[in-house]
Amino acid sequence: MGVLIPLILITICCLVIWRAGDGFMTASEYIGRNLSDGVRGATINAIASSMPEVFTSFFFLFIMKDAEGFSGGIGTTAGSAIFNSMVIPAVVILAVIGSGVAKNITISRKVMYRDGISLLIAEFIFIILISGASLHWYHGFLLMMVYVVYIIYMFWSMDRSEREHMLTESHISEEDFEDEERAHKPFLLGLITLDLERVFIGKKEISPVSAWSLLVSATVSIAMVCYLLVLACEWIGSETYEVPYLGQFDGLDIPVMFVALILASAASSFPDTIISIKDAQNGKYDDAISNALGSNIFDICFALGFPLFVFTLAYGPIGMPEDMVKLSSELRFLLWLLTACVLILFVSGKTMGRGKGVFLLCFYFGFVLYVVGRGSGNALAQSIADWLVSVVNFFSLS
Repeated sequence: MGVLIPLILITICCLVIWRAGDGFMTASEYIGRNLSDGVRGATINAIASSMPEVFTSFFFLFIMKDAEGFSGGIGTTAGSAIFNSMVIPAVVILAVIGSGVAKNITISRKVMYRDGISLLIAEFIFIILISGASLHWYHGFLLMMVYVVYIIYMFWSMDRSEREHMLTESHISEEDFEDEERAHKPFLLGLITLDLERVFIGKKEISPVSAWSLLVSATVSIAMVCYLLVLACEWIGSETYEVPYLGQFDGLDIPVMFVALILASAASSFPDTIISIKDAQNGKYDDAISNALGSNIFDICFALGFPLFVFTLAYGPIGMPEDMVKLSSELRFLLWLLTACVLILFVSGKTMGRGKGVFLLCFYFGFVLYVVGRGSGNALAQSIADWLVSVVNFFSLS
């Protein structure tokens, strides 16, 4: 019963993030409809799909106000990156093959090398930056700058014709925002099912006013449920916790980072999963996979860097105890290793079929078992953790 209540709350948060994320995406695409597809994808779409990670990291840090709170943000962003790299491509592959759209999918190796290597570099910088005994505002600032450099690199790595197309071509028109199904859905049903598009747009044509109203309401909804998501993760990790009007319950008494690694990351990655599946079913395989990898770079650099930057400016440096430094070092290097393994899998062979999809899911299941083993004090998991930390210490600048 002690874990059941926060698990139910996390499930509800996951559903609300999904529904509110749809509204945020519609509103943000309308507001940025005059931007080219490439510019919109690298900015508006990336922010839209990663809003849950930003808010979750923000609340972990500002609610707990200590190193453990920051570790919760690391757990969320790193866990989300692992989820995006393994579960989303696997689900995309199996969804496309299962629905009969194609027997396998082909992904541009240029896209894989560009986004995959950029992600590995970003994660390596992440390992080096967040390795000291204290964290300052410039650590968060530098992480955000890494994302800016990635956007600049992505732009200039294109040939001239691709850059011109990216800067000038947009495939979204006013007609693309018309939705017959939304127009015929009752207002009350839209309110109950959190269909924010129906609530704020309804039968009317979308306008700047309704789009901004939808954007603000979706942002507030995501922020509220991310607060509850952080609260639920804190409850699970605590030795005991108290729920208003229900009393006191027992938690699992484990570091909140381990809880965030699995539960908060999966809940916050739900919008990325839906977006990638829709892209793949429309034949946009490169977009489906690169959305996940590009979102990872945003999560690692901005979703963690921005809250760190704001918090340390407001409250000063964060002191990192030695055990927390080791724990976060272990996770960051594990993230890098898993990303490298997934990238090798992506570029091996000309296509990705059911076998690779199943392998990725099994790979993620192994990661979950490792996290559970670490949380329960398993000897094998602890020996793996010690090796990971020793490697990070070897490369650390401190």
